[in-house]
Amino acid sequence: MKQIDLYIIRKFLVTFFYAIGLIILVVIVFDISEKLDDFIDSNAPLNEIIFDYYVNFVPFFVNLFSSLFTFIAVIFFTSKMANNTEIVAILSSGMSFNRFLLPYMIAALVITSMSLYLNNFVIPKANETRLKFEETYIRNKFRNVDRNIHRQIEPNTFIYFARYDNLNMIGYKFAIDHFEGNELTYKLMSDTIKWDSTKQAWHISNYMIRTMDGSKEFLTTGNGIDTTINFHPNELGKRVNNVETMNYHELASFIEIEKLKGSEKTTFYEIEQHKRFSVPFATFILTLIGVSLASRKIRGGIGIHITFGLLVSFAYILFMQVSLTFATNSNLSPMLAMWIPNILFGALALILYRLAPK
Repeated sequence: MKQIDLYIIRKFLVTFFYAIGLIILVVIVFDISEKLDDFIDSNAPLNEIIFDYYVNFVPFFVNLFSSLFTFIAVIFFTSKMANNTEIVAILSSGMSFNRFLLPYMIAALVITSMSLYLNNFVIPKANETRLKFEETYIRNKFRNVDRNIHRQIEPNTFIYFARYDNLNMIGYKFAIDHFEGNELTYKLMSDTIKWDSTKQAWHISNYMIRTMDGSKEFLTTGNGIDTTINFHPNELGKRVNNVETMNYHELASFIEIEKLKGSEKTTFYEIEQHKRFSVPFATFILTLIGVSLASRKIRGGIGIHITFGLLVSFAYILFMQVSLTFATNSNLSPMLAMWIPNILFGALALILYRLAPK
């Protein structure tokens, strides 16, 4: 590795962390001003505000936008090098543009590796503490507003709620269906089902049970019965972003279980899973775009480069939100939705790379 490689890597990483530091300070100031009333009204302890919320909020925010911070850092210091005619001197010395890109990609690899590890193993634990603080001192209690809820709790066994009140742990218009092959062999219907935390069981009220045995059918009714089923009230009592507290292995297992249960929120969970990989890998694409743009010395210098860089950053965020909307509201694959921005901007990166000064 040549001295110029170490120079570029050092410039890259120092500018990256410097940009993060500045933006984080601004974000924290705005966040405090926005949530100060909530902290005061809920009597949140100062040590919990600092250590439970902000200490865990910073890595979450940094990692969420690490690829964009990378892009801004590349644009900034590369534009300065171009403005000082350093890049012209480097390329004139015989170094090819591809070789010039090598230290950029090494630094991008460092940031991507760090982001992948943080995304899948470190930040989920930090999110657990942060989200617990938000639930306690900032947000209103979560209320499940879903209707016509279907779940598979065991092979060939399905449950149904017309509505579920997670605060009181009561389900309305509850039903259990059990199938043998394609034939319904057991069906329970009730007005309400309520979780008894003392008995750790469900209490079913005003129920009717139909049992089918070939051509025979048996009917049983009653006012109340206690039963255990493979379903815990917490499964309908958490926000969707609870998956942010799961590491890679926990999230993968959770998604498989939710698919078997027929959860309608599986798409949101898969989006979180694929986003943990697509966003870090965007670092390479945005680095290539940044170098290709900023390596050319132009009239207007750094200002023009940074302005164009910010436009590209906002465009990337816009495409990510649009593809996310298509995934949640249509049949677009969550994996494809999270990688579409990388595919589109990867094509843009190749075009700009071909136009970059060689």
